[in-house]
Order: sequence, then structure tokens, then C-alpha cells
Amino acid sequence: MSDTLAITLIAVGVLFDISGCIGLVRLPDVYNRIQASSKCVTIGTSMILGGSLVLLGSTAATLKGLICIGFILLTSATAAHALARAAHRSGVAPCPQTKPDTYREDRLKSMDEEEPTS
Repeated sequence: MSDTLAITLIAVGVLFDISGCIGLVRLPDVYNRIQASSKCVTIGTSMILGGSLVLLGSTAATLKGLICIGFILLTSATAAHALARAAHRSGVAPCPQTKPDTYREDRLKSMDEEEPTS
């Protein structure tokens, strides 16, 4: 039973990683590509690692694997946010199909509030 669960987790993780790779090639702009890559890393790699943990079954490997999964969950989301924010601040425009850019509107509004009035 545990072998079936492990193989299923690994297979689902590989499918997520493949879909993330396809998303990197097919999506129109940097923001969508960041989203695709962060999802594939977070979900796909965590599932592959989880399947490996189920397959190994030892306590030491399980502890190390859970620490790695936690690290992936924290750093992947943080890195994706930092990359998207840096791209936006450096002026990379989203694709034309993108609906309103509320982050830009909020940023311009806050810049107007910061200007000193003399």
C-alpha cells in the first residue's frame, strides 16, 4: 500500500513539474511565467519529496524531508514574490490581456502621498 501511495505522489509531482515547464514556454509574460514556475516548484517538488519519504520510510529521512518541504514552501513563494515585484518596479509591462494593474495604481497613489507639499 505504501509503495502505491509513494508512486502516486511521485507521479503527480512529476506531472506538476511538467505542466510548470510547459507554462514557462507557453505563457505570455514574466508574471505568468513566475506563477507557473513557483507552482511547479512548490507543489511538484514537495510531492516528489513526499513520495520519496513514503518510499524510504525511515525516521531520519522523514524528518529531513519534512524540513526540506517546509523550506521549499517558504522560499518558493517568497522568491516568486520578490521576482514579480522586481520585474514590476523595473518597468516590465504585463501582457495586454492583463486586467487592471492595481499594484501600479496603489504604488502611484502612495508616491503621490509621499511628495512633500510646500
